[in-house]
Amino acid sequence: MGTGMGIPSASLYTWELIHVFGVKRLIRIGSCGGLQPDLNLFDIVVASASSTDSNFMNQYNLPGTFAPTASWSLLSAVAQEANRQGVKLNVGNVLSSDVFYNFDSTAHQRWADMGVLAVEMESAGIYATAAQAGAKALAVFTVSDHIFNGQETTSQQRETAFTTMMELVLPVAAS
Repeated sequence: MGTGMGIPSASLYTWELIHVFGVKRLIRIGSCGGLQPDLNLFDIVVASASSTDSNFMNQYNLPGTFAPTASWSLLSAVAQEANRQGVKLNVGNVLSSDVFYNFDSTAHQRWADMGVLAVEMESAGIYATAAQAGAKALAVFTVSDHIFNGQETTSQQRETAFTTMMELVLPVAAS
């Protein structure tokens, strides 16, 4: 799905896919920045949950904090496919951030200290929009850079070398 960049664009596309086109299952693939020391470039991260620094959740007027999570059926199917293909998954909480270049140089470390695996910009909005509509959603990422150790992929690698995550989700999306 071509989501643009960030929660607003991703949520707009998600809402339209669900409400205009009748989509019931959404799988978002993309890149992320690793936050944990054991993540390496090209590792696969599956967002079982998505924390956020966005104000997006306020629109639901819930009497607490909503924790957007993946659809278990999609996550389980991707995990089974990864097992079949012999691909290691890193499954856990990610951060969907509204901020790409953060003025607060300590923010990423605080998220990492809470066990958040990686940072990206869309999954919290996708998960919340899907949850409100009764649809299923999953986000799968390839680590393109590491926030703390400075490793990063080249633009050519980002264009051509992220095939593992695609090969994992295509059989699930086709089923």
